[in-house]
Amino acid sequence: MQEELSAPERRKGNMGSWALIVAVIALVVAAFGYVGGWLAPHRLTPKRIVDQLQDNAGTFAGYRRNHAKGVCVVGYFQSNGQAQAYSDAQVFAPGRTPLVGRFAIPGGNPYAPDSSVPIRSMALRFAQANGQQWRTGMNSMPVFPVSTPQAFYDQLKAQQPDPATGKPDPAKVAAFFAAHPETAAFRAWAKTAKPSASFATENYWSLDAFVFTNSAGKRQAVRWRMVPEATDTGSDAGSGGNPDYLASDLAQRLSQGPLHWHLLVTLAQPGDPTHDATKEWPADRQTIDAGTLVLEHTEPQESGPCRDINYDPLVLPDGIEASDDPLLPARSAAYADSYLRRTSEEAHLPGAAVAHPKPEAKP
Repeated sequence: MQEELSAPERRKGNMGSWALIVAVIALVVAAFGYVGGWLAPHRLTPKRIVDQLQDNAGTFAGYRRNHAKGVCVVGYFQSNGQAQAYSDAQVFAPGRTPLVGRFAIPGGNPYAPDSSVPIRSMALRFAQANGQQWRTGMNSMPVFPVSTPQAFYDQLKAQQPDPATGKPDPAKVAAFFAAHPETAAFRAWAKTAKPSASFATENYWSLDAFVFTNSAGKRQAVRWRMVPEATDTGSDAGSGGNPDYLASDLAQRLSQGPLHWHLLVTLAQPGDPTHDATKEWPADRQTIDAGTLVLEHTEPQESGPCRDINYDPLVLPDGIEASDDPLLPARSAAYADSYLRRTSEEAHLPGAAVAHPKPEAKP
């Protein structure tokens, strides 16, 4: 047997153990401090991005900090099996995968009129039979304005309303765009973009690139978009000055039957940028029709199944991976911050957790 240590030796050993524990704790705290921005106050963090979204639009308890105004939809994806050669995600096997989705408009004000912005968004959560999920958020524009989280934050800062006017300072916005020539493609699109009359007639782009992997381990960079079967205006829901015409139009259309989109997957070729959402890929790239999105009914977001879903673009099933696009981890982290804020607020709202009374009108 090993001889017992003397009292001084035991004390020395204990002190060494405590020193090691304290050192480990210090390293962990330092790591969390760095990630949270506590030890680097000028470092861009998810909190700073979400705080800036609030500074721009105001804070509305219980709502998302961006794309606050929306509506839930329920349906399924009918795969035709054409994407299986590139991804072994179960959603691409022939058959049906149920989903819960959400249409929305950009901005943090859930009471903004639908005509205030020309962009619409579609978010989807596919629930595979094997328990894995695929979550994706798409927008009705072919390119994103900027390519990095820092540039996105700087854009938000430049567009923050001036307290004196309630509108962004044109000089600050112009200076931002002058310093960011990569915004040219988006600005060219925005010049001709007009608020559409329906969620149902929009194309929705993934913007960010992802990577498909098949059963043999082969990797293929991709982007995707949802292309609607509906092309007509089809509804008078937007007439009469209705500020919520998109939800009305959607309900009216779905009362007549399901709505359909085709999931088109574009395959990148070597050299196509996967890290830059401001750049489109050449139009001659091979595109696969992977199946049909079918939406069957809509529900209010305050009580519908999409309310408590964080449409984190990095919740991916086997067979789909993130690319090297730096916007993806930034989106994921900011979505998480926004989700924690709004769900915490919902629990403390007066009345029911789902009650979101409109603010009193101001003169």
